[in-house]
Amino acid sequence: EVQLVESGGGLVQAGGSLRLSCAASGFTFTDYTIGWFRQAPGKGREGVACIRFGDGTTYYTDSVRGRFTISSDNAKNTVYLQMHSLKPEDTAIYYCVADRIYYPWRVCARPSSDYWGQGTQVTVSS
Repeated sequence: EVQLVESGGGLVQAGGSLRLSCAASGFTFTDYTIGWFRQAPGKGREGVACIRFGDGTTYYTDSVRGRFTISSDNAKNTVYLQMHSLKPEDTAIYYCVADRIYYPWRVCARPSSDYWGQGTQVTVSS
C-alpha cells in the first residue's frame, strides 16, 4: 500500500522558515517523481516543487524558485521541502504527491498524480 505522510507544517511569521517532510512507503522509490502541491483557501491546487527520486532532477514553480528547496534522502525514503523567506501568500495546505511520470515539470504542471498525502497546514502571518 502506497503511503505518503507529511509533517512539519505550522505557523510562522513572514520572512521565516519551515521544513516539510514527506515519508514515503509502499512503492519502488526510484520509479517515481515526488512533488509538493499546495492549496490556498478558495484556490486550486498548485504544483510547487517536484523531484525525480532516482536522479534528483528538480523543478520549481516561479513563485518559489530561490526561496524553496526540494531534496530527497533515498536511504530514508523521505522528501523534504525547505522553505525560506516565507510570505503570507505561501499560506496553504501542502500536499506530498507521488507520480510515475518521469519529468518533474510534468508532475508539477497538473494536480492529477497517482498518490496524495493527507496534507499539512502552513500559515504565514504578516
